[in-house]
Amino acid sequence: MNYDIRARDFDDADADARLAAIVDSSFDAIISKDLHSVITTWNAAAERLFGYTAAEAIDQSILMLIPERLRGEEDDIIGRIKSGHSVPPFETVRRRKDGKEIFVSLTISPIRNRSGQIVGASKIARDITEAKVAERRIRFLLREVNHRVKNQFAVILSMIRETGKHTSEPKEFEQRIRERVTALASSHDLLVTSEWKGGDLCELVKQQLAPFGHAEQTSISGPELMLRPVGVQALGMAFHELGTNSAKYGAFAHHGTVAISWNLSEREGEEPAFEIVWEEKATAIAGSPPGGEKVRGFGSVVLLRVAPQSLGGSAHYDRSPGILRWTLAAPAASVIAKGESEEMGSAE
Repeated sequence: MNYDIRARDFDDADADARLAAIVDSSFDAIISKDLHSVITTWNAAAERLFGYTAAEAIDQSILMLIPERLRGEEDDIIGRIKSGHSVPPFETVRRRKDGKEIFVSLTISPIRNRSGQIVGASKIARDITEAKVAERRIRFLLREVNHRVKNQFAVILSMIRETGKHTSEPKEFEQRIRERVTALASSHDLLVTSEWKGGDLCELVKQQLAPFGHAEQTSISGPELMLRPVGVQALGMAFHELGTNSAKYGAFAHHGTVAISWNLSEREGEEPAFEIVWEEKATAIAGSPPGGEKVRGFGSVVLLRVAPQSLGGSAHYDRSPGILRWTLAAPAASVIAKGESEEMGSAE
């Protein structure tokens, strides 16, 4: 059986009571004010949203909720209400009792008395702060993705150019490019997983060395560190080149050992510094030739120029009989992530 309950089925007192119950139980803040912007009603949701009790809010100016820079909005709203015009729903910022600013969606309607005269306005306010923060987060991530993609294109073009200088066979060129782009994509995956905040250094090392195997010949040590995105990319490329060289000529190819270690140091009066060392030992590793080692190829460009310059530091590549060591040192602030961007983390 269907029921059609209409207002005429109730007297005025019942209708007022039912309306009050609906307003009071609403999850949205519902506020009414007179034409002088003085608050006349204030429901429980308004108290939760803005922090003021009904006793604190009623008979006060609605301006206490509006940041000074936005108070012109209230003049426009009252002007429209007085002239009988509607106020389209809009999004704006309001201020809580504790001073925090929040994003709200406002719906405003005129209030008429029994004779049809406009005597005030009702406002329904919905907190959309989380939605706005998420929107700003998405915009930030899109800008980051755009920046990173352009950067990746530049890196890939450099890979192609430098690899082409040192390979003469098309198949060898194709293989090296494929391996390097795959390594770059692996670092990219870490950044995507963390929403471009950075990547765990230990995880990056393991991920880049996984294609070579030889886990039993490898040791990894150092404090838990979250790298900045630029650190993930620069060090990821370096680990790939070091792993490739080791698999062809060094410890991985000759049953030696590889030790990767890093640390943070802080001297009085100096900024904290980051240092990472790749050291491999194998009998097949020859010492530097007379007159010093002349390292060539894209790998040396990455290890001695691209990685250190990206992190504002310096790197050294040393070789002695049975030992090969690559060391990179840089300011910790250039390498270590400090946390989520402020642009994404606040609505204020």
